[in-house]
Amino acid sequence: MENPFKFGSVVDKTHFTNRKEEIKSLTSILESHNHAVLISPRRYGKTSLILNVVKQFQRPVIYLDLQIISSITDFAGELLKRVYSNYPMQKIRSLIAKFRIIPTLNVNPVNGELSVNFQPAKSENIIIEDVFNLLESISKPSNKVIVVFDEFQEVKSISSNLDRQLRAIMQHHKNVNYVFLGSRESMMKEIFEHKKSPFYHFGYLITIQKIPFDDFMSYLSEGFKLLSESYADIAGQILEITDCHPYYTQQLAFTVWEKLRQGADSKDAVKPAIESLISTHDYDYERLWNNFNQTDKNILIHFSISNESPLKDEIAKGMGLATSTLFSGLKRLCESGYLIRNLKSYEIDDPFFKLWIVRRRNMDWNSSL
Repeated sequence: MENPFKFGSVVDKTHFTNRKEEIKSLTSILESHNHAVLISPRRYGKTSLILNVVKQFQRPVIYLDLQIISSITDFAGELLKRVYSNYPMQKIRSLIAKFRIIPTLNVNPVNGELSVNFQPAKSENIIIEDVFNLLESISKPSNKVIVVFDEFQEVKSISSNLDRQLRAIMQHHKNVNYVFLGSRESMMKEIFEHKKSPFYHFGYLITIQKIPFDDFMSYLSEGFKLLSESYADIAGQILEITDCHPYYTQQLAFTVWEKLRQGADSKDAVKPAIESLISTHDYDYERLWNNFNQTDKNILIHFSISNESPLKDEIAKGMGLATSTLFSGLKRLCESGYLIRNLKSYEIDDPFFKLWIVRRRNMDWNSSL
């Protein structure tokens, strides 16, 4: 039997879970002349969500992750490569010929991969403008192209004024739906919610939360029914550990499924699956831990045993940290994705890393001798 759970890549069809309200909102936005902004921590399923939405339309889709972009010229080249993959060369050749700087195209004879180069690089502002306006030229009101930019908060790291230039170009596009995804909430809100930002209120903002417990419970139970009569207990145990985090729930469910298929006891399949995941990542967790400074370590230790906000005076004093130092540490860990801000406090993003910290702190060598 095929394992019904999937993690680590974009998921669709039976592997995709819920998100009914978000799908409804995004569908409405993409049917209009508006743009969308999706914000959530990493591994909450933003990319999978937008993939499942755009498949409904059967419209051209261009997807680009800004984390892989190194410069404005690189941005233009990667974007143009994706245009070529969606549209026949003969259809856009005349439009490319109107570029103020004509790109050089090379096809790898081994794998057929296309590379795009612009010269000279000093004219990068002209280059990016021509490529973006190409999107508007090839798009039509009856078949508008959908352009998805993942990790859009990286736009300023590519070039300090790139956000202003892109906004100046995009505001004239009427036949393109832009979708901006981002995992750093504070940076994304600075771009789209700050009044002085060029992208202020440029798109309809949707914040992606964890999948509701009941929806995830139903989804997991349905998957485990194929292997165990204790499917509800198994689903409940998994969600108790992962607290409905989309990625880690799928990861643990996948591992539990494999344990059951290999003959593990249905009443005790979750614990060995957790042990397996922690052991598999032990070296990575140790290397990660050794790169934290002492303030970050103190904060992570606190959240491995408590969900209470450490900003309370008595807790901060117990940690031996000044409030300003503690606040800076919390902000740093959130921006780097190790902590997630919830309604009441914060939590460690990776539940298995959290358990690894607890295990290491409680390790008793005498009991092992």
